Amino acid sequence: MALDTTDLTTETLCRYMLERQRGTIIVQKQDVALRKLNVIIAAALELSNSKGFQAMSLRDLSRETGLSMGGLYAYFDSKTTLLNMILMEVTEAVKRVLSDPPEEVRQDPAARLDWLIEAHIRMTELMQPWFTFAFMEAKNFPQAERRIAVESEALTESYFVAAIEDGIARGVFRPDVPALLPALIKPLLQEWYVKRAKYKRRDVSMEAYIATVQDIVRRICLPQADPIPHGR
Repeated sequence: MALDTTDLTTETLCRYMLERQRGTIIVQKQDVALRKLNVIIAAALELSNSKGFQAMSLRDLSRETGLSMGGLYAYFDSKTTLLNMILMEVTEAVKRVLSDPPEEVRQDPAARLDWLIEAHIRMTELMQPWFTFAFMEAKNFPQAERRIAVESEALTESYFVAAIEDGIARGVFRPDVPALLPALIKPLLQEWYVKRAKYKRRDVSMEAYIATVQDIVRRICLPQADPIPHGR
């Protein structure tokens, strides 16, 4: 399966961010604003994922980006605003990717579940620093931003809930599929981007990981599930 990789690069995500934050970002020249925002976000994610967002100071970010403190304040007025900007793009990326399955899988609940699993894992592979940030830092977020993270997780689950309910309604899935299954799928998806080093040591490819998660979910949902070949 192919995702639009250009839609999930840091540069493109920053372009979306720039459009969304016109009331916050006061730099007038769009090309300059986009270039510097790209540097700021990449540095903020790198610093946060190495030392923690709470420990990262704006002076750290200033040194890392080469921008003055005043230059940073042209893009956000506080670390909390920066946090909010990053979380919003993670949530919007989830919406863009998972809300629009291809026509060929929409009428096939099992294929739709397979597609959701694969799309999510491939999306997080492309946006690994963003999703790692959102996952690792969630416990330290202020209350409002913690709510955004929780709602983003619930949004992801909702796509799986809809696919499973559709499969049950169509008689494709077992009627006793556990209601907790969508919530249990989420940690399997998170495992890939949070613990990638573990799977790299074990020589587990992304394709093999995707197929394994699909196989697990199919075995729970389908009356008689055929395993998906690993490494597909």
